[in-house]
Amino acid sequence: MKKRINKSERKFQSAERLQQSGQKPKHLNVRARSQWQWTWSKMGLSLSILSATILFFLHLFSDSIDLSRPSDVGLNHTINYYLKPEEGVKVGVWHTVPEHRWKEAQGKDLDWYEKALGDGSPIFIYLHGNRGNRSAPHRIGVVNILSAAGYHVLALDYRGFGDSTGEPTEDGLCTDVLYLYHWIKARSGNSLVCVWGHSLGSGVASTTAVKLLEQGKQFDGIILEGAFLNARMETNNLTEHPFTWFYWKFPYIQYFLFNPLKNKDLNLPTNENLQKIQTPLMLLHAEDDHLVPFASAQENYRIAKKAQNSDERVKLVRFDGSVGYLHNGLYKDPGLPNIIREFVQSLMA
Repeated sequence: MKKRINKSERKFQSAERLQQSGQKPKHLNVRARSQWQWTWSKMGLSLSILSATILFFLHLFSDSIDLSRPSDVGLNHTINYYLKPEEGVKVGVWHTVPEHRWKEAQGKDLDWYEKALGDGSPIFIYLHGNRGNRSAPHRIGVVNILSAAGYHVLALDYRGFGDSTGEPTEDGLCTDVLYLYHWIKARSGNSLVCVWGHSLGSGVASTTAVKLLEQGKQFDGIILEGAFLNARMETNNLTEHPFTWFYWKFPYIQYFLFNPLKNKDLNLPTNENLQKIQTPLMLLHAEDDHLVPFASAQENYRIAKKAQNSDERVKLVRFDGSVGYLHNGLYKDPGLPNIIREFVQSLMA
């Protein structure tokens, strides 16, 4: 009498034969692949949630900072100003005095800080990038470096950023910086007044420099960090650069990157501006910059060097990609303070 074999027994016998022959059953391979796919899916989902959560709390932390109290973020030789470049517009500015005046600055009022601008120390206007406000850690990092080197720093939040009022536009951003420049010059005597622009701030700095030239004036020196060629080109091409996929893949990233200038029509043509500028210029750029490729720095350098016809007045400082500074981390470089000092000393020569 023939024994009837059910389906489960057939599968077991088939799996046993495959095991003896050194092969794995197909259904086991499928199950293994499914398990790995599920594991990777869970990891991807977890990373997405983690990235969104971190950014959400960073946003809450940024909003919770009282920008009128810079001492809350460790800037205890700094005071907060509110300036009015136009009717209905108020912009917030942090003024940090040179570090060697730290003790003297304790408890001093606005009048003392204004008078301090005339002490002969070089002055930097710091223009930040397109996200957050003047309290971001990498921005505070730059302010601390400049202050430690013996310089005044005035870090501006453009209209519509931080606690500054008004609607941010290309003309508006430059108007804010022009107003701050003239405000400083009215109080600083013959002190050097330089500008440091990072990312979006590089476009604002170069555009403002051209507008100053039209007024018969100029910055004494310009430092551009992570500078793009022009705002429209870099915004349109952002997803083509290595690593930027991360910023577009996970939730809320675009909001944090581009707000409050999201959907604004910006140009800020640094490449065109550098054809007109004759001010000593230093470009700082990381090879692994994940938002503005190093090729942009090379092109800006080529343009500026040709326009000024000088190897001395135009410098490009390259930061090795293996260090991992990316777009915001140059302030961490131990050699940066000396690089800045040498640049400022060259302006005094």
